Amino acid sequence: MSLKIERDQRRFRQIVRGKVRDNLRKYISHGEMIGRKNKDLVSIPVPQLDVPRFRFGDNGNGGVGQGEGEDGTPVGKGGQQRPGGPGDAGSDPGGGHLLEVDMTLDELADILGDQLELPNIQPKGNASITQEKSKYNSIRATGPESLRHKRRTYMKALKRQISTGSYEPNEPKVVPIKGDQQYRSWNTVNKPEVNAAVIYMMDVSGSMTDEQKQIVRIAAFWIDTWLARQYGGIETRYIIHDAVAKCVDEHTFYHTRESGGTRISSAYKTCAEILETELPPSEWNLYCFQFSDGDNWGEDNERAFEILRDRILPHVNLYCYGQVESPYGSGEYLGHLEGRFGDKYDTLVTAEMEDRDAIYEAIKVFLGTGK
Repeated sequence: MSLKIERDQRRFRQIVRGKVRDNLRKYISHGEMIGRKNKDLVSIPVPQLDVPRFRFGDNGNGGVGQGEGEDGTPVGKGGQQRPGGPGDAGSDPGGGHLLEVDMTLDELADILGDQLELPNIQPKGNASITQEKSKYNSIRATGPESLRHKRRTYMKALKRQISTGSYEPNEPKVVPIKGDQQYRSWNTVNKPEVNAAVIYMMDVSGSMTDEQKQIVRIAAFWIDTWLARQYGGIETRYIIHDAVAKCVDEHTFYHTRESGGTRISSAYKTCAEILETELPPSEWNLYCFQFSDGDNWGEDNERAFEILRDRILPHVNLYCYGQVESPYGSGEYLGHLEGRFGDKYDTLVTAEMEDRDAIYEAIKVFLGTGK
């Protein structure tokens, strides 16, 4: 029986993965998973699958074209309106229910990589930092009481009493003795340390609306999911800016609304300082993602390009600029950026994100380099 259940569970997970794979673009553009994410799992809404069955009719008790009636009389039993239309509340079940299924972020990353045909990342520099850690993965007969495994101790005592004939089924009482005690034990393993860092930068001036920020948030979720799968963990920094930049936490990054002018050089300067003081390129694989609606104070472009060229691009695995279309932004910065750097740096990648549907292709462009 247990083998059949395990087989059915594997089959069910294959069906769920297939549903997510077939509808990945929809899941990305709708952002349905972000609010359902915890540390290691994400809840995915999938259509509920019903077992096929017969649906019995009304045995000829009325219907279209049967019985008396006047023009305009609602069709249905007793002249009542049909279920699902306006009228009194009904008691019948509805259709189209959604079932939420948990999936690990690693599984989600694998699906993302398969569908977008993303190459595995080839880390640069010191990309294999490890540290010895204790992993509790075995059992032994001695140890401190704080590590006593109660279930295994109980099971060993029960087996001993049954084998010796001292167990009374009518008056069940299991009393462990010293020889029954079981304790959790550990082995020392080499566990990869976090050796990749992501820096997100976003313009939060008044021209960036809540919809544009949600697009950025969705893109960042999938970027994090893929990079964490490649490295086994990532360190993240968030920078917001209008005319002045500052480091913030994740919640502030996505919910701040500022006003005033825009100086992209302020974000670049803050990013460069983080690389120089907190995340030295010799020890980290570094990824920078900048999101903006393309507005920048004209005289600031030269200062921004100088910092980007001298203090950022030579030191990162990847620098991605995503331009989010806004009804208020000029969208000129993308053209200036590509005109200045063009194909000079293979670490620089750009993409336009007109709406949520464009997130899918932008992620493919950003992560398809394999850097």
